[in-house]
Amino acid sequence: MARYVTRRLGFLLLTLVVTSLLIFIITQYLPGDVCRNVLGREAAETALENCRQELGLNEPVPIQYLNWLINFVTGDWGESFSTGAPIRPLVLERLRNSLRLAAVAMLFAVPLAILLGIIAGLNADKWLDNSISVGSLAVVGLPEFVTGLVLIQLFAFTINDWLADAFGIRPFLANSSIAPDASFAEAFPSLILPALTATLVLLAYIARLTRAGVVEELKRPYVRTATLKGLPRVTVVGKHVLRNALLPTITVIAISVGWLISGLIVIENVFNYPGLGRMMLFAIDRRDLPLMQALTLVTVLVFALANLGADLLNAWLNPRIRLGK
Repeated sequence: MARYVTRRLGFLLLTLVVTSLLIFIITQYLPGDVCRNVLGREAAETALENCRQELGLNEPVPIQYLNWLINFVTGDWGESFSTGAPIRPLVLERLRNSLRLAAVAMLFAVPLAILLGIIAGLNADKWLDNSISVGSLAVVGLPEFVTGLVLIQLFAFTINDWLADAFGIRPFLANSSIAPDASFAEAFPSLILPALTATLVLLAYIARLTRAGVVEELKRPYVRTATLKGLPRVTVVGKHVLRNALLPTITVIAISVGWLISGLIVIENVFNYPGLGRMMLFAIDRRDLPLMQALTLVTVLVFALANLGADLLNAWLNPRIRLGK
C-alpha cells in the first residue's frame, strides 16, 4: 500500500507541475494588454512600459513562469490587477465558501443518490427502476438556472409564506450572499437552496452508476453462492454486493466534489453565492491574470486531491488495484 500511495503522490505532483505550466502559457497568450486594462485605454506609452516593467511582463516567459510558480508555492500569490488586494486571502475565502457549498450538496446528494441507485438496481427493469430512472434523468435534463429559479419560487416564496403564516418563520433564502466572517452555522440557511440545486444536477449520474454496479454484482457467482448458503438478502447486499458495486461510484463522487468546488458558476450567479466559480467569472471579465492563474491552479489542486482520495479509497477497498492486478 505504501508503494501505491508513493506512486500516486508522485503522479499528483507531476500533474500539478504540467498543469501549472499550461495555465501560465494559456493566460499569458490571451488577447489584450494587461497594463492597458489596468491603466485604461488612454494611458500613455511610458506609463504602460513602466507598468510592464513593474509587473515583470518584459521578462522572458520561462523566467516569468518560474517566478510565478516559486511565489505561488511559498504563499505569495501576488495582487489582483482589478482590485489591488492580495490574491491569497481572496481565493482562500472563496475556496472556504465553495467547500461549504460542496459539503452540504454532497450531504444531500450522495445518500439519496446511492439509496435510489440501490433500490433501482434491486428492482432492475421493474416499474420502480423505470420510475427512478425517468424521474432523475428528467430533473438533470433541466438547465441549472431553471432548476434554481423553480426552487427559489417554490421554497423562498411559496413555502416560506406558508411557514410564516403557520409558524412565523422564513427559513429559506433566495439570496445566498454571506458575510466573509460568517460561521458555518450562520451560513447554512444560505446554502440550502444552491446545495439542493446542485443535488438535483448530480442525482441522476450517481444513482445510475450505483444502479449499474448493483445490477452487475448481483449476477456474480459469489452472490448466488451466498444466497444458496442461506445468508439473508440484506447481508448479501449490504456486506458483499455494495462493497464492490460502489467502487466506480466513489470515483464519480470524487470528481463531483471537484466540479462542485469550481464549476457552479451558473448556480452561484442565480443565488448570488460568493464561491470560486463566481470569482473566476469576475477575473475573466476583467482579464485579471494573477487572479485567474491562482483560481485555476487551486481548482486543479482540488480536482487532483479529490481524485487521489478516490484512488486511495478504491485501493483500500479493492486489493487488486494497489497490487496492480
